[in-house]
Amino acid sequence: MSSASREKTLILMRHAKAGEGRGLPDHDRELAPRGRRDARAAGKWLHDEGLVPDLVICSTAERTRQTWEEACHGGAQTEFVEFRRSVYVGGSEQTLETLREDAGDTTTVLVVGHNPTMAQLTSLLADGEGSREAHDALSQGFVTSGVAVLRYAGEWADIDLGTCELDRFHVSRGHEG
Repeated sequence: MSSASREKTLILMRHAKAGEGRGLPDHDRELAPRGRRDARAAGKWLHDEGLVPDLVICSTAERTRQTWEEACHGGAQTEFVEFRRSVYVGGSEQTLETLREDAGDTTTVLVVGHNPTMAQLTSLLADGEGSREAHDALSQGFVTSGVAVLRYAGEWADIDLGTCELDRFHVSRGHEG
């Protein structure tokens, strides 16, 4: 197998801004109006950058589901979405294990999740490798609607800490009106 056929893209996306959700369990919190706009802007950015995941692995939380739904309204697209509680309840290692198990032979996978897991996983996978500009942007914080794009050469089942390069880090912000 050539190394070109093993080139993969992993996109880690933090959910958009959620509302307070007073009285609701954390799992059921919904996006704030700003979050909906930001998620649509993230979808437009993904589309404009030509980032089309073969698979989206999304936390089961309402705000992550809504983030991906709004991203699709902004232009993001995929054929397959899997909702995984492990991305909601688990940390970096559990989310990484879900990726190893679910990604199969896809080329591009997008995970919609939560912090601190998205920030930790990005840092652990890239371990300082890749674009200095992207690492500098990430160092400002993996805020809501943040999107990290990592490059990986290998099989998903073998992805591990320090095996990726951070290619881009983008924070999407929508506009009112």
